[in-house]
Amino acid sequence: MASTPHIAVVGGGSTGTGVARDLAMRGFDVTLVEQGNLTHGTTGRMHGLLHSGGRYAVSDQASATECIEENRVLRDIASHCVELTGGLFVKRPEDSEEYFQEKLAGCEACGIPAEVVSGAEARAMEPHLATDVEKAISVPDGAVDPFRLVVANAASAVEHGARVETHSKVTDLLVEDGEVVGLEVDHSSGPGVRVHGTEGGRETIRADHVVNATGAWAGRIGDMAGLDIEVRPSKGVMTIMNVRQVDTVINRCRPKGDADIVVPHETTAILGTTDEEVSDPEDYPEEQWEVDMMIETLSELIPMLEEARTIRSFWGVRPLYEPPDVGSEDPTDITRDFFLLDHDERDGLPGMTSIVGGKFTTYRMMAEDIADHVCDRFGVDADCRTADVPLPGSEDFTVLRDYMDEFGLQSPIGRRSVERLGSRAEEVLDVDGPNPTICGCEAVTRAEVQDAIESSGSDLNAVRIRTRASMGNCQGGFCAHRLAGELQDSYDEPTVRAAWDELLQERWKGQRHALWGQQLSQAMLNYALHATTQNRDRDPADSAEAVDFAAFDDGSGADTGTGPATDAGVATDGGRDGD
Repeated sequence: MASTPHIAVVGGGSTGTGVARDLAMRGFDVTLVEQGNLTHGTTGRMHGLLHSGGRYAVSDQASATECIEENRVLRDIASHCVELTGGLFVKRPEDSEEYFQEKLAGCEACGIPAEVVSGAEARAMEPHLATDVEKAISVPDGAVDPFRLVVANAASAVEHGARVETHSKVTDLLVEDGEVVGLEVDHSSGPGVRVHGTEGGRETIRADHVVNATGAWAGRIGDMAGLDIEVRPSKGVMTIMNVRQVDTVINRCRPKGDADIVVPHETTAILGTTDEEVSDPEDYPEEQWEVDMMIETLSELIPMLEEARTIRSFWGVRPLYEPPDVGSEDPTDITRDFFLLDHDERDGLPGMTSIVGGKFTTYRMMAEDIADHVCDRFGVDADCRTADVPLPGSEDFTVLRDYMDEFGLQSPIGRRSVERLGSRAEEVLDVDGPNPTICGCEAVTRAEVQDAIESSGSDLNAVRIRTRASMGNCQGGFCAHRLAGELQDSYDEPTVRAAWDELLQERWKGQRHALWGQQLSQAMLNYALHATTQNRDRDPADSAEAVDFAAFDDGSGADTGTGPATDAGVATDGGRDGD
């Protein structure tokens, strides 16, 4: 072992980057590897809720208490990632008064600030609430940008000496003399930019200890060393609306179930969610009825959702963990608490620890537990500082007004830019030359895009994660080509085209189950812009094959080329009745 222990962290979500940051800040030599982009797994497919703990105040009070504690921490250290929306647990006439009182008492028991407001007071806060909402419990829920938060954790880890490798898939664990001693990694799984190390190819990474922070994929990593890690992935479906119908997190005040929350997030509202156990975190069915059910059920709380435009839907898997001696039949009964698995103590295999379960809100607490464990393992006396040291971009968030004036950015563009960048605004926005808006929906300027390209290279989906470009109403229809154009000075044409294709396909995946009404028209417009005007279907200019625009009108789809048009033939099955 080297004088400074080398720790390999597997997983680039909230927990993995949190562990890398904590260990690097305590002086360890850290390498993090992630098979895709940062937030590739569960973290990038959440509804953006910063829990107050209210959702668990009846069913899982240990988790509720952890949530309110970490809620307060993240408001301090990640101010540029958090919006203080507040939350309401609303009661309709058919909802149980007994459960309402249990929720109120549970919040008090867990230290969650809670106040009962009347139906009229709730509608004064949120005018689009249903008129028959009787009353509500106000709690300090919030909205958080998981992409921004994870990137900030990774950046902090790198600032403290860590190595972060994206698009680097672990193909095997190295086990020698009954101990895990490292990883076999394939760096050729995508266009990730190496912070350090080699470009592409395979690498053997030897480590004094391995941390498995892969969430729903933890069992796959365990299998490489013959370990049984009993993760039970649970699928959750979420739907994104085109505007914010509410500015407060709206929860249905009833026992946990499907379609019971609306989270305002940036320029949109996210409807959630379902809870269905699946066998594989990457291979599970996408069902149209789930999207329909989400809208119809939540319209009982916010009636305007029934006629609102849905721009996309997405599916994620929760990494639920259940100790072998519990055996719950229903995934909704499994605790949302997290578990540290010491494989030396549990399985007689030293050299690796897994962290499973938990929630995004408690990622920092989970990382602290893992870092404490690693310190104990190596006899290192170093305190955790992640609850006190702000993440990059959050050091001083009072600069918003000054930056808007200094850089001549008109609201809301200036406001959105500075909200995303926080205290990094001056560093990023103080550029020579023009700084036009590249993504109009999300108000992302060239300076932000170029800053992201410096970190992400030609990977436009990584640029999207860092800036939100292409994540607005048009879903890349009006900005994907502009983003690709920002690559032209540094990359050749095949690289730029490949990055453009990948971005469009990623944007298209989430729209397939939201194609009705106005969103179907938007998809057709995007198709026309990209497949015809820009000739992305690669058809010769004098081709006799015409685009079947009528297919979009009657919902049968079209399949005449590459990019967003490719999957259109299967995109509109089911859909909303009457559209």
